[in-house]
Amino acid sequence: MTQQYNPPPLLRSLPRIVFRIAVILAIAYGVHLLMGWVMVKSQTLSPTSQSIMLTSLVALLLLSYSVLIAVPFVPGIELGLSLLLLRGAPIAPYVYVATVLGLSLAYLIGRYMPKHWLQRTLLDLRLRSVAGFVGSVQAMTPQQRIDLMCERLPDWLGHRLIKWRYLGLAAVINIPGNSIVGGGGGICMVAGLSRIFTPTATLVTIALAVSPVPLLIWFFGIELFT
Repeated sequence: MTQQYNPPPLLRSLPRIVFRIAVILAIAYGVHLLMGWVMVKSQTLSPTSQSIMLTSLVALLLLSYSVLIAVPFVPGIELGLSLLLLRGAPIAPYVYVATVLGLSLAYLIGRYMPKHWLQRTLLDLRLRSVAGFVGSVQAMTPQQRIDLMCERLPDWLGHRLIKWRYLGLAAVINIPGNSIVGGGGGICMVAGLSRIFTPTATLVTIALAVSPVPLLIWFFGIELFT
């Protein structure tokens, strides 16, 4: 069993490590540029101006926001709030849809990420025990993963946490400053990786969890928060 999770020779894994680091740095730099562009363009929007070009810009900003909020550790919610503050009630439904799409994308990426790719990455990094754990969990059914989690948590917490896991997911998504623990995108991606959150229930949870602020602004206007 242990031989199966032996790391590959360093000369073989080193190029893959360097390549992954380069990709991560490129993505991080791209996200940084995109965030800066979204914030600058958002500040140029006038709440009263209307034009075809402006409509196209808002649509592009919403698409960019949807992508950004799916990226772990990116404070995408703040971008959505800035759009709500600048454009008010009319844009609230679109920000809501973009938020749901972004977080759902993050969950689906985690849910369907090839586990052998993750395991090989861990072995390249010489994290043999973690790779072994991922390999053993990969063969488990969702119920077996739930049982394993309950075994590793205190008795008073394990079953309650599993029973109310969707409510807990909704709460964590809405906690201010959650970018410290991965942001909404990172949290949803981990939920997908765990395979203990079913797609339908998770997507409904996301849709309900992010609805309060956009709905309040849509019905009562931005004045409610100013």
